Amino acid sequence: MNIILLGAPGAGKGTQAEIISAHLNIPTISTGDIIRAALKNGTEMGLKAKSFIDKGHLVPDEVVIGIVTERIKQEDCKKGFILDGFPRTIAQAEALDNSNIIIDCVLDIEVDEEVIYKRMSGRRVCEKCARVYNVNTDKRPRVDGKCDVCAGTLVQRMDDKIETVKERLKVYYDQTHALKEYYDKRNMRIVVDGAKPLPEITENVLKILQAQENKNG
Repeated sequence: MNIILLGAPGAGKGTQAEIISAHLNIPTISTGDIIRAALKNGTEMGLKAKSFIDKGHLVPDEVVIGIVTERIKQEDCKKGFILDGFPRTIAQAEALDNSNIIIDCVLDIEVDEEVIYKRMSGRRVCEKCARVYNVNTDKRPRVDGKCDVCAGTLVQRMDDKIETVKERLKVYYDQTHALKEYYDKRNMRIVVDGAKPLPEITENVLKILQAQENKNG
């Protein structure tokens, strides 16, 4: 099954990608990761991307699509894949359609902004072992400011500060509002309530995917 996974920062998209990947035995394809891999491996599309990156320019959609296509042709994608973080815009979605890559399902993990603010602003990371905690949930450390495992100091990353979170959400909603409509018109987008407890979200996601598999035969 070929899946696009949408979701705002803090919606829990990464966790669901890991669960789906393990359940279906298919890889998660993050555009940032595969662009870095293409650069490292010196592929044809990787070299094209490098020519833009070296000049400080954004990598054009057609090059990103080329890198995605290269990645999808690899052996581990034969049973399917999860696209995480791509497409982000209508232009990218159209380019994906024009590349003849078949998408079976678009899962959109939706969470209210206030819940996202609470989740992300409460996140703390150990400076020593990188273990993640959250002071606003049941994942809080036993001792304030200290890692349960190594007693390292817990810090708040810049990405998790409320001002940064608000800006990241603004960019996400500006980019993806039209993208949601794009997939709604094609009857492909399925909304998942990401504010529910993790086991319930996972159960719902797996039920949706099973129904899609049955539908697609």
